[in-house]
Amino acid sequence: MTSANLLIVILVGAVVGALVGLALGGALTGFYLAVVAGFLATVIAGVARNEIMKRAGAGPDDSKIPNLVLIYSAVASLGGSSLADEVARISGIDSAVWLGMLAGLFSCILLAMLMITYYMNPEMGRYWRK
Repeated sequence: MTSANLLIVILVGAVVGALVGLALGGALTGFYLAVVAGFLATVIAGVARNEIMKRAGAGPDDSKIPNLVLIYSAVASLGGSSLADEVARISGIDSAVWLGMLAGLFSCILLAMLMITYYMNPEMGRYWRK
């Protein structure tokens, strides 16, 4: 189930980031567009993952990403967004969709790492419960 969780978060984040880049490309540019796209991608990917896992019949302990992890990932999306801005600048591709997709992808990779870290914690995660 962990692989499905990670795939859902990363794919939804990349798609949402690209859509935000497409929608806001004319109004925002550069770092500001990346921050908005990364933040919205992490929040929407977390909510989408919670809804998909709830409908898939996962147990109550597995069905939700805790709110604390979502808050941390929203803060971590700043790092993913700044990385996306640098990669887009170095690549030379000047497209709002590309920048938004990279921001969503990198921010959701950080969300996925936070999810793995949360679930591997012996006191909090599901893998170590008796």
